[in-house]
Amino acid sequence: MASLLQGFEEVQLVKPVGKTVMTVTETAIRFNKATSEVLGSPAYVKVLINEKTRQIAVTPTTAKADNAIKFSKVAGTASSANIKEPTLVEAVKAFFTLPEAPEGEVAYQAVNGAAYPENKTVIFDADSAVSGIMKRRGRKKAA
Repeated sequence: MASLLQGFEEVQLVKPVGKTVMTVTETAIRFNKATSEVLGSPAYVKVLINEKTRQIAVTPTTAKADNAIKFSKVAGTASSANIKEPTLVEAVKAFFTLPEAPEGEVAYQAVNGAAYPENKTVIFDADSAVSGIMKRRGRKKAA
């Protein structure tokens, strides 16, 4: 039997993770669902920055850890995460130059991350970010 299946490999049922993306705006940092999946959809994460390499790393942590930031609304459920913690937004935003946005629109920088599922870590390289402008989401202001 063993020789009959020699050279065959099992089909891996783990689906590949999509592109991990971090989007930085004036007031928030957004991580997409794929980023949450790589991290294991943790309730809390730590965001680390490397000034020299201009990189931002995200890794799971516990609620009690220093500098823990609320990430998933429901731990274990992958969804995008919006982080609006002002100190963190300012620290990360320092790596990016946001373009001027017209009234009612939001300037952003989006960057694909390098996923390290075995370490439950995603590293974003600020130098590979792309700029854009999107329509402001949410409720429209009453005219």
